[in-house]
Amino acid sequence: MINKSSPPIKIRSGRTVFHKLNADQRDLRDIYHWLLTLSWPQFSAFVLSIYVAINLVFSIFYYLGRPCIAGMESFSDAFFFSVETLATVGYGHLYPDTLYGHLAATAEIMVGMFGMAVITGLIFIRFSRPTARLVFSRNLVITNFNGQPALMLRVANLRHQAMAEAEFRMMFISEELTKEGEYMRRFYPLRLQFDRLITFPVALTLRHIIDKDSPLYGLDQEELKKRDVRILASIVCIDTVIPAPVQSQKDYTWEDIHFNHRFVEIYSDIDDETMAVDYGRLHDIEEVPGPIQSDGK
Repeated sequence: MINKSSPPIKIRSGRTVFHKLNADQRDLRDIYHWLLTLSWPQFSAFVLSIYVAINLVFSIFYYLGRPCIAGMESFSDAFFFSVETLATVGYGHLYPDTLYGHLAATAEIMVGMFGMAVITGLIFIRFSRPTARLVFSRNLVITNFNGQPALMLRVANLRHQAMAEAEFRMMFISEELTKEGEYMRRFYPLRLQFDRLITFPVALTLRHIIDKDSPLYGLDQEELKKRDVRILASIVCIDTVIPAPVQSQKDYTWEDIHFNHRFVEIYSDIDDETMAVDYGRLHDIEEVPGPIQSDGK
């Protein structure tokens, strides 16, 4: 039963959304991390709202303390004097004329200096933070490879420079019945034919051989549905331009797994040292005639 005393905290992982109940809300120590998780429109709206709020507060102080600012005749004068003071511009038409005015202007200048430093740092971090630019195929396929059934996933590097030290992982998640008669989620790492590359320039296909040691062994589409099977895929590599590690992941459900299908060929030779890679067909699959092998024979 959901506790209505506090709203749940929503956490998204792929397609799944988790509601954290009775968990501590964010405190002031988390505001830095929270600001970095905002989208650019949300971050811009937050900064603008804080900027307007600070100017409104100080313009109220100036207006209520009249005649602390020489030449100030209206609230709009107080507001724009606050804007100029916060930015340390100081056009000179309006200026503090009393001790109260000088103290209020000094306090606002200090707020502006600290605020500008914080906002500049946040903007720099948001711009300098590396993005993965890695793409996963929309679907997984299961078909024969070298005489054995294999689960296949295509991944591609969207950068125009090769990534370095790429590491690939896949995990099988299945709902299973324990001996005590309770259902629980089980997690199995899937062994890949290769899980590391020194350089990752364009696109490749990851393969997990479905042998007797595989958690996928003997499962068909109906059994995948019954177990509510999920597949998680992850890539960690180094962007050689920055350089910095980047990571991307994608989750699949049993509905995304297509039996007796394969990915269409995207590589073609131009000459002995040049190859073309068609990114427009990255997600395309085609049906494969014939049954899938059930063993290594």
